[in-house]
Amino acid sequence: MKNIINKLNENNFLEKEEFIELIKKRNYDNIKYISALAREKREKIFGKKIYMRGLIEFTNYCKNDCFYCGIRKSNINAKRYRLSEEDILECCKMGYKLGFRTFVLQGGEDFYYNDNILCHIIENIKKNYNDCAVTLSVGERSVESYKRLFDCGADRYLLRHETADREHYKKLHPESLSLENRKRCLFDLKEIGYQVGCGFMVGSPYQTIENIVEDLNFINEFRPHMIGIGPFISHRDTCFSKFPNGTVELTLFLISILRLMFERVLLPATTALGTLDPEGREKGILAGANVVMPNLSPISVRKKYSLYDNKICTGDETAEYNIKLKNKMKNIGYEIVEERGDYF
Repeated sequence: MKNIINKLNENNFLEKEEFIELIKKRNYDNIKYISALAREKREKIFGKKIYMRGLIEFTNYCKNDCFYCGIRKSNINAKRYRLSEEDILECCKMGYKLGFRTFVLQGGEDFYYNDNILCHIIENIKKNYNDCAVTLSVGERSVESYKRLFDCGADRYLLRHETADREHYKKLHPESLSLENRKRCLFDLKEIGYQVGCGFMVGSPYQTIENIVEDLNFINEFRPHMIGIGPFISHRDTCFSKFPNGTVELTLFLISILRLMFERVLLPATTALGTLDPEGREKGILAGANVVMPNLSPISVRKKYSLYDNKICTGDETAEYNIKLKNKMKNIGYEIVEERGDYF
């Protein structure tokens, strides 16, 4: 198996059957070997730096009804909220003092926040913090909307594709959503000039190893600047509430694979990893990730942004949590830096 891993490390890609064999036959020795290579490749580019993104979950309203999501529009138990522009700017003010140089505005597809409102928010963030990056994660929009938000100052856009297999996509989403449109959005964003992130859930309902390989193939075709993957975690108010969660082990293995494929990519150790394993984010860094995304949202709304059950960090004060996270990274030999951390 090490010969396949070495080929991936040298060529940055494998044939379909090689990927399938690598994932199916992974074991302790192979996992240890590939994670060491992933750390080596990442440290060649980034050294011991870990980039920090300030996550602001500004709305949990959503027009979509994705079957796996706790803020889907049909969830009558969701306690809905929207942050005002003043709320968002206060989050940025606090985050800037704590050393954040990227702010991530994430929400459901809530068109209360039209282009005029979002542009005003983006422009004010950039006016107040001109050395910071603004990342958007607000779903599928028109190319005209994406262009306008970019022209207002947005730097990056996160839009996970969730699965690159059309039939699998249909099992996770209502008929109103399509893989074709999701891919169209991703390519539009890249054409406009954003630093773009895609990604998928690991262990989502009905997912096969072949589906995962198709995801890897799509990511290789798309060549994103950022890749976000995390284990699927069920939510009690969805039709997938009884499905098993994805595993930390496979997620970490795939993080290492992605680092060998894309040595310069910005790759987060996600909150979902930390939800399933108290040391999940540290393990993600040791597997090849180089980004962490602490929550800057007001504590009063964090529990309401419930994409999945038992999400961590819903009650921690940001300043206190930030110190804890920096110490955790230091304990495994890494340093959180006060930089934008752009793709280069």
